[in-house]
Amino acid sequence: MAAANESYDLVIIGSGPGGYVGAIRAGQLGLRTAIVEKDPFFGGTCLHRGCIPAKSLLHDAALFEQTLHALDHGIVAENVRLDFAKVQERKGGVVRRLAKGVEHLLKKNKVQTFHGMGRLAGPDAVEVTDADGKSVRLQARHIMLATGSVPNSLPGLEVDGDRILNSDHVLELQSVPQSMLVLGAGAVGVEFASAFARFGSAITLIEILERILPLEDVDSSKELERALRKQMKIHTKTRFESVERTEAGVRVTARAADGKTLSWEAEKLLVSVGRAPVSSGLGYEEAGIEMDRGFVKIDEFMRTRVPNIYAIGDLVETPAYAHTASSEAVVAAEHLAGHKPQPLRYEHTPNCTYCDPEVASVGLTEAAAREQGHDVKVGKFPLSVLGKVLISGERFGMVKIVADSKYREVLGVHIVGPRATDLIAEACIALTNESTVDELVATVHAHPTVSEGVKEAAEAVFGSAIHT
Repeated sequence: MAAANESYDLVIIGSGPGGYVGAIRAGQLGLRTAIVEKDPFFGGTCLHRGCIPAKSLLHDAALFEQTLHALDHGIVAENVRLDFAKVQERKGGVVRRLAKGVEHLLKKNKVQTFHGMGRLAGPDAVEVTDADGKSVRLQARHIMLATGSVPNSLPGLEVDGDRILNSDHVLELQSVPQSMLVLGAGAVGVEFASAFARFGSAITLIEILERILPLEDVDSSKELERALRKQMKIHTKTRFESVERTEAGVRVTARAADGKTLSWEAEKLLVSVGRAPVSSGLGYEEAGIEMDRGFVKIDEFMRTRVPNIYAIGDLVETPAYAHTASSEAVVAAEHLAGHKPQPLRYEHTPNCTYCDPEVASVGLTEAAAREQGHDVKVGKFPLSVLGKVLISGERFGMVKIVADSKYREVLGVHIVGPRATDLIAEACIALTNESTVDELVATVHAHPTVSEGVKEAAEAVFGSAIHT
C-alpha cells in the first residue's frame, strides 16, 4: 500500500475500465492521483468477472464448434474433444496478462495505488480499510466514484453458486453442464447461452419479455432468435415462478403468456436478470450525494451534487458498458482538471452482444425513430449473400440502416452477423459526423469483406442495393 494520510488532487474508488482509465488520464494531465481497489488486482469486474473472461469463453466455444465442422471445409480433424480445464486455464492467462498491463499503466502514469475497501469519509476524504482491518485516510481535492455493479437476482430466488448461478459463478465452472436453464435473454444471458450451447450443453433460454435482446431493434432480435433456435430452446413472454433443487440439479416452473404452466429440469440454472450498482454503505448519501434507487445522480460532466465529487460507470444510470465507463472517466478527469470536455452523446454509444451470430447497434431503432417524429426510411441487406460470409460458412446475418427521408441522415445502424461488434465502429463514426446515407454509399468498401453489407444496406434505403 502506498503512503497514507497524504493529500491528492484526485482519489478514485474502483479500478475497473472507468476507474483505471480515469486515473491514467488524470495522471497524464499532471494531477496527483490515487486509486483504491478492494480486490487484490486492478481492472475491476470487466476484466476479471465480466467482458474479458466471458469473451474468452465465447471465442473458444466458437473455435470448438468450427473444429467440429472442419470437414465441411476439407479439413480432417479426428477425435475432436473439448478440454474445458484448458479453456479455463487459457481464460485465466488472458485475464492475468491484461491485469498486469493495467498495473503497468498505473505505475507509468505515477498513480498511487491502495488495496482495500474504499468509502467516503466526507466530501474531501476517502477511508481505505485493508483485509487486516487497518485503515488509512486519503485527503482529496476531487473524488471519482467508480464502484461498479454486481449481478442482480429476483425476489425469493437465492443464488447459491452451486446449482443456481449468476454471471460470476458461471465463469468459474470446472466442467460443462449437460444442461442449463438461462433466465433472462439480455446480452449477458444470450452470450452465456450461446457459449455453453456450443460447448455442448442443452440450453433453454427463458425471457419474460416478448423477444430476446429486447433493447435491440425488433429485426435484430428476430434475426438472432432465428439463428439461436438452431442451438437451443427459447421461451419468450414467459414469467419465472419458482425453482426447486432436485437430485440431479434444479426444476424451474414458469408461466407462459397464455397462462400455461411450464416446467423444466436441468443441471444448472443461470440467473441473468441485470446488475445493481454498488453504492450501499459507502458513505455516498452521508457526504451529500443525491441518489436514486442506488444510482448516483450526475450532470453532463459526471459531477454529483457535491461539486468536487464525480461518479461514472455502472454506478450511474447510463448505458452499462465498459466503453461507456471509460469515456465517462475521461470526461470527468478532464473537467475536474479545468479543461472543457464535450459531454457524451449517449445515443451514439454502441451496443454489442458477442453471441453467435454477434449483434451490434448504434443510434435509434426504427420504432424509436418513428416515435421521435422522423419520416423514416429503412434499408436492409442479408449478409448471407456476401462472398466473404459464404466463404466463412455463416448462414445468418443482416445490416439494417434507419434513416431520415427528408434529410437522408443516418439515424441508426443495426447489425447481426460475423464481426458485427467490429463493424459497428463505422456506424458510430457515421452518426458522430451526422453522415447521410449518400456518404455511406459513396464510401468504397473493400471486396470481399463483411463490411460490404453496410454499403449495401445504405443503398437499400432508397432502393438501389446491387446484390438483392
